[in-house]
Amino acid sequence: MQRERTGIVPEPIARQPWSMLIPLFMLVAFGAAVLYSAAGGSMQPFAASHLVRFAVFMIMAAVIASLPREFVRFMTYPAYIVVLVMLMAVEAMGALRGGSQRWLDLGFMVLQPSELMKPVIVVTLAQFYSTLPVGLITGWRALVLPGALVALPMALVLLQPDLGTALAIGFGGAVVMLLAGLPLRWFIGGGVAAVAAAPLIFYFGLQEYQQRRVMTMFDPEADALGAGYHITQSKIAIGSGGVFGKGFNNGSQSHLQYLPEPHTDFVFATMAEEWGLVGGLFVLAVFSIILRWGMRVARESRDRFASLLAAGMTATIFFYVAVNLLMVMGFAPVVGIPLPFMSHGGSSMMTNMICIGALMMVNRWNRNAPRGGLSG
Repeated sequence: MQRERTGIVPEPIARQPWSMLIPLFMLVAFGAAVLYSAAGGSMQPFAASHLVRFAVFMIMAAVIASLPREFVRFMTYPAYIVVLVMLMAVEAMGALRGGSQRWLDLGFMVLQPSELMKPVIVVTLAQFYSTLPVGLITGWRALVLPGALVALPMALVLLQPDLGTALAIGFGGAVVMLLAGLPLRWFIGGGVAAVAAAPLIFYFGLQEYQQRRVMTMFDPEADALGAGYHITQSKIAIGSGGVFGKGFNNGSQSHLQYLPEPHTDFVFATMAEEWGLVGGLFVLAVFSIILRWGMRVARESRDRFASLLAAGMTATIFFYVAVNLLMVMGFAPVVGIPLPFMSHGGSSMMTNMICIGALMMVNRWNRNAPRGGLSG
């Protein structure tokens, strides 16, 4: 019956999750158009490399999607150790760029290990909780070791310093821990403790420029030409777009270089100025389709490992989207989180395509899984 249904379309093509891939392709193409405009009407240097990177990482995602479950579970802890060692190597001999030490120069490429830790922490905790007996999920063993697995890379990333990436690692880990069944009171208690410790973290844990970013969020106009410049110009760009925007390649904020980083962190503002509310709603709709598909993959998973893995990868993409949009609209500090599949940048594209590949992998496992109950 399957062969009759697919007709002349080859089975490997027909069985791909096109309900997610087609919107993803549309979003990447739309992002390339925005980057074309951000470069003043040129494919170089942003749009062309954006499309090339996506093509390369799409192949990587297809390879990830083909991996067997046993291999993934076997390689989980070794992968965590390798990335953790790479984070330590960053502290010892990492490349310095823009005042931050976040990269490893491997000769043939410059790698940001902290980006790899975002999906790796998700699969690591999914593996841990899938092997933990259900009766122990409310005990200390369910919290102490996973908590250490999350806290150690977060601490190393904060030393770089990179607050946004550290928060992303923590968010992905917390989502997996919550969905694994840890008592909700632990998370409420952790939230209360974090709020109580916020003043100490602010004054003694953040760099001076990070403190300025937090304060600027509350009143960017107080220093509109200094610390609040990014958010102020972003709001102007978004607001001036109106409902239908100024038109493709007609954005004055980005073309006249008023808007900082129009091709990376503030690409949504670049888009909103030219495409208006309509363009913004399109972007939100596509992300909603991708995220909804990811959660459906998690719900349909037949074992605990796959379910937690899919939910965690979806949460990682969601973190990127939510923080970036809140940031460009002035509701969150500027923490350097790019917009997935639209911003120009290889590291963020790599991370999000690893998440997409992992979701496609779990989707394939679900399709091939025998019907039955949820297992470890």
